[in-house]
Amino acid sequence: MFTSIAIIGRPNVGKSTLFNKLTKTRKAIVSDYSGLTKDRNYGYIELGDSRFFVIDTGGIAKDESILKEDIADQAWIAAEESNIIIFVLDGSQELNNEDLDILQNLRKLNKEFITVLNKSDKKSQSQIKVDLIKKGLDDYIEISAEHSSNINDLRSILKSKLPKERILYPEGKRVAVIGRPNAGKSTFINKFINEERLIVSEIAGTTIDSISIPFNVDGKDYVFIDTAGIRKGFKTSHKVEYFSYVRALHSVVESDVVLFLCDSSEGIVDQDLKIINMVCETGKPLLIAFNKIDLLTRKEKDEMYSTKRAQSNFLEDFIKLEISGIKGTGFKRLFRNLDQLITRSQKTFTTSELNKSLEKFINQSAPPSVGGRQLKLRYVHFAGINPTTLVIHANNDKKIPSNYKKYLVNSFRDKLKLRSIQLRLFFRKSKNPFKDKVNKLTERQIKKKQRLMKHVKKNKK
Repeated sequence: MFTSIAIIGRPNVGKSTLFNKLTKTRKAIVSDYSGLTKDRNYGYIELGDSRFFVIDTGGIAKDESILKEDIADQAWIAAEESNIIIFVLDGSQELNNEDLDILQNLRKLNKEFITVLNKSDKKSQSQIKVDLIKKGLDDYIEISAEHSSNINDLRSILKSKLPKERILYPEGKRVAVIGRPNAGKSTFINKFINEERLIVSEIAGTTIDSISIPFNVDGKDYVFIDTAGIRKGFKTSHKVEYFSYVRALHSVVESDVVLFLCDSSEGIVDQDLKIINMVCETGKPLLIAFNKIDLLTRKEKDEMYSTKRAQSNFLEDFIKLEISGIKGTGFKRLFRNLDQLITRSQKTFTTSELNKSLEKFINQSAPPSVGGRQLKLRYVHFAGINPTTLVIHANNDKKIPSNYKKYLVNSFRDKLKLRSIQLRLFFRKSKNPFKDKVNKLTERQIKKKQRLMKHVKKNKK
């Protein structure tokens, strides 16, 4: 069971702005232009120690165009599959027929929903509150998503209504197996655990849900999570395919390490890069395995590695291995690397260790000037795992050249042995310790200062 929150409403009521505020991102495009959101946006909301999936949908509107109908269908699919729904209304306008239709359909779903009156900062003579009470909706919250007004109150309401339990997996280190349809994920797992646990077919997309399989290696417990293949164009695809993607993404978030299987007979394609990038956004360590390698000749193998996608800078930071799910080739090496990745991705680093490295990097390549002032990197400290996060305190945290940021990321990655592990660097402006300090003069110092001032004035005359 995965937990998700759907945001629905008619066009231009502020759904995307609210989505950005809840997820603390800028993933959804915000504009005064009505109906800008056409596909669903996805993100996460942090509520205490829990993380929940948030879906921003396109505006539901009465329209005869096929596009508008598709947008509405996608929004209702998200609402049906979500645990809780946020119904957004424009609090500065009157309740209209589109709002009433959405409300009627929401009640038919028989699901709990939170009614949100957005744009409460705008002065208006709207009677929407009175109309809502007439329709039996006296429990609503007024917010201004644009100005972050009452957003924390909404977060508190969500936290109280969402389920507390997490996805329950068997005990052990969790490995999410992900990739495009027919990359051989189920075959690989069946071979590894020596059981025909998963259905294997040449028809792409046989697996449509995430399935967890516990196993033991050298006395250690692990769990493979077999996920549905993520197809191209899943955002606009039908219900089963889209929510297979959602379940796969949840499995990635719940895992300790992600194993991406690539069909080596097809090589790296654009969809593979999109999936890898999606995993990177979650902050989980990732290992790339070229499956079905037994089907390739040496020449075909060289051609696969020589393609532009395979040689892209984006893939340089990942460990790549060759395996055969059918023959069991490369399993020992693969599992050894997965085990090492889990250990390294959960490692913490001391401040002294990081600062010695930072000093070395600065000596090798001095920081550039920012806004006419020399950039000074004062110190760095460790801030968390998955992704491994470092915070650098400097005299300026704005407009730092991207090439110098990249230099620091690459340097720390090499020094800390973080290949295949996501690394994030954040810059913070260090505070002046003497800024708020008041230097009070003693009575003797005050008298001395007064004598000095008299002497200066006398000499001027």
